Amino acid sequence: MTALIPSKIRAQTHRRMALAALHADSSLSVRLKRYNQHMALVRTLEAQGGVQ
Repeated sequence: MTALIPSKIRAQTHRRMALAALHADSSLSVRLKRYNQHMALVRTLEAQGGVQ
């Protein structure tokens, strides 16, 4: 059975939000900004929680 790791779940959630930001009905600069914000959070969570 796989253990639920909160940082891993949050990282996956932010990855999905980053991809959703790219497909949003907004200007390119806004989409890129939102994508980069979510991916920065993913990188932080991976570094803190040891998510692979």
